[in-house]
Parts: sequence; C-alpha cells; structure tokens
Amino acid sequence: MKRLIQLSKRRVYGILAGEDALDRACEGIPDSGCRELPFNFSFNVVNGAATKLAEQVAGPNLILVWLLQLLGSPVWMFGFLVPIKQAGSLLPQLVASGQIRRLTVRKWVWVAAGVIQALTLLLMIPVALTFSPRVAGLIILGLFTLFSVASGTASIAFQDVLAKTIIKGHRGRLLASRALIGGVLTMTAGAILPILKAEGRSDLVTVFVLIVVGAALWLIGSVCFAVIREHPGETQGGRNPIHEMTIGIDYLRRYSGFRRFLLARALLLSVELATPFYFLHASHSMEVNGGFIGQLVLAIGVAQVLSSPFWGRLADRTSKTVMTYSAILSVTAALLILWVAGACPASWQQVGFFISFVLVGLAESGVRLGRKTYLVDAITNDDRATCVAFTNSSVGILALLAGGAGIIAQWFGSDMLIAGLVVAGVLAIFSCRWMPEADLMLNDPNG
Repeated sequence: MKRLIQLSKRRVYGILAGEDALDRACEGIPDSGCRELPFNFSFNVVNGAATKLAEQVAGPNLILVWLLQLLGSPVWMFGFLVPIKQAGSLLPQLVASGQIRRLTVRKWVWVAAGVIQALTLLLMIPVALTFSPRVAGLIILGLFTLFSVASGTASIAFQDVLAKTIIKGHRGRLLASRALIGGVLTMTAGAILPILKAEGRSDLVTVFVLIVVGAALWLIGSVCFAVIREHPGETQGGRNPIHEMTIGIDYLRRYSGFRRFLLARALLLSVELATPFYFLHASHSMEVNGGFIGQLVLAIGVAQVLSSPFWGRLADRTSKTVMTYSAILSVTAALLILWVAGACPASWQQVGFFISFVLVGLAESGVRLGRKTYLVDAITNDDRATCVAFTNSSVGILALLAGGAGIIAQWFGSDMLIAGLVVAGVLAIFSCRWMPEADLMLNDPNG
C-alpha cells in the first residue's frame, strides 16, 4: 500500500510538472532536496489552488466591491480596494525582506500570514452588521489593509521557498498548475453562486457565505504550506530597510535590464487594477445580483483554466513574452468592454461582458505568472528577496496613488478611466518588448 501511494504521488507530480520532470529534477539540487521535490511540488500546488480560489470568492476584484455596494458605502471606496491590495502588500516588503533573511526556514512566514488573512476576512462580517455604511466601509478598508500587508510579507517568503524547493525550469509550470486547479475550482464557485441566490438567500448573506469560504481556504493553504519540506537556508547578510533600499537602488543604477523590467512592471499595474473598474462599468448596464457576479467569477475561472498551461510552459522558456502577450490581451479586453457597454445590442451584452472578463482574467494571470517567474530566474539567491521587495515597494507607491482612480471614475465616468487603462496597456506592450530575457537582465551593467 505504501509503495502504491508513493507511485501515485510520483504519477501526479509527473502529470503536473511534465512526464520527464522526475528524470531531470535532481539537476542542481542536493540529493535530499531531490527526494522531496515531488512532495513539495504537490503541496505547493494544493496551496496555490486553495488561495487562488480564495482570491476570487472573497477578494477585492468583485466580492468585496459587491459587499461595499450592498452596504451603501460611498462609491469612492470601491476604487481603493485593489490599490490597497497592491500597495498594502507591496510597500511593507522592503522592511519584511530584511527580517525574512534572518530566518533559516521561511515557510512559517507564509503560514502566519495566511492565518492573519483568514481572520481579517472573518472580522468583516460583524463589522458589516454593526456599523453605518460609511464607518463599516472604512473599517473594512482598514481590515483589508492588514490583509494586504500579510499577503505582501507572505509573497517574499514564497519567492524564497519556491527558489529553494523547486528547480529552475519547473517554477513556471508549478505556478501554472496552481492557477489551473484554482481556475477549475473558481469555475465551480461561479456556477454555484446563482444556485445560492435561487435558494432565496439575500445578496448580503451570499457575500457572507463567500467570505467564510474564503477564510477557510486561506487556512487550508496555510496547512499545505506548513508541510512543505524546506531545508534551512543561509541567514548571513541580514539588512535593515535602508540597506535594502541601497541594494535595490544599486541594481537600478547598474543594470539597464532591471530598469526596463521595473518600468514594464509599473505599466502592467494597469492590468492588475482593472477588474473592479470593469465591474463598475458593467454594472451601469446590467443588474448586479448573485447571478451576474457568478457569471463574472465563472469568467475569471475560465480564464485561469485556459491560460495556465500555456502561460506556465511559455514562462519557463521566456517570461518576457508572457508579460508582452498579457499586455496585448489587457488592451483588447478594455476596448471590448467599452464597446459592449456603449454600442453592443442589449441581447448580447451579457455574452460581451463574459468575454471581456475572460480576457482580462487571461491578462492578469499572465502578468502575475510572468513577472514572478522573470524575477526569480533573473536574480541570484543572495539578492532575490531584496530585489523582489524593492520592485514591489516601488510599484506599491504607484498603486497607492492609483487609489484616486475611483474618484476620477466618479467625476468623469468609468469609460474615461478605462480609456486611460488602454493607453497604459499600449505603453506596457512596448515596454515589455524592450526588456531583455530574464537570463540576460544582469548581463548589461551600466547599459
């Protein structure tokens, strides 16, 4: 029986990572690490599937926007959810990375962050039931800020654990497998949402159910990450934030490839901030209810399922191209949703919005997978955490400024805001094409 279980695990790993993965897995990794690679790969995938689903059933793109809308909170708060997610998770990383370097085993950082994320979600329910719409909205934004800070801290730990436990050439495939399974589960959740509404539950109760499910998924993800077998790593070179900033600025000064990546990363922020504004734009034409939300969640799940195998294999060859194609898809999605809301026949609007959200889901998945794989492959172990933190903190400042986009949408209309996203997307296409391949990013000092 034990032998059968071991063979089954190896078979699952072979399917997810590629049939020849087990034969090539030992290259460049100690024997002990090689024996544990399938185990680590599998639990990392389950962790990712759970958290990818959690991001959709209780995330800022749709569900938390819907919650604020149901509570009657001011419209400007809607536009701050995703910027808070970006800035709250990115800005603190410059401090967190220096502390994480002091730990020999870094997976526990992710585990603690996952538990915090679950608790902050659960606290939103009594807040929504107790306070006035404005006060409840502000407290929910505060709780979500804590959620995002925990997420950003976990991201630094994840990058290091990924590099220590999964060999180069399989990281993109692992990230794609996480997204693929998470996408299938998201599609299931999207199909269930209209059923919950059909059973007579109010929209607010439906949101509360989704938040509880999201919190449970973060706890499941924490358990899975806790059992990953991570060997103790180096702790030398722990730095304070000033030293971290110095290293990041030095990379920025010395390497043109790093400067180009940072520019592309900043412009691709428009892709990651787009979904709530698409939702706001679509809600002007369609009634927002459980069925409509379920359709949009289903669209994002379809995007993850369609994109994951393609993005993962492409990222293992050229993550730069993944980022470029994602920018192209984001521009297409923005142009389509403008047309659907403004000129599409009413009978086809539902289909048009579905396709638009599939496209933006494809773009967002590609951006996330491409930029993570690019930086992990480009930077050496010693400075990886620092460069990830410096990049994310820099982009986090821009994300915080983007919080004002909700106010712009309120004054000038969501169509004007989406037109701005089109311009940013076009600039991102050219910026991504200007980047070097990941292996060559540090080959051009002072270029």
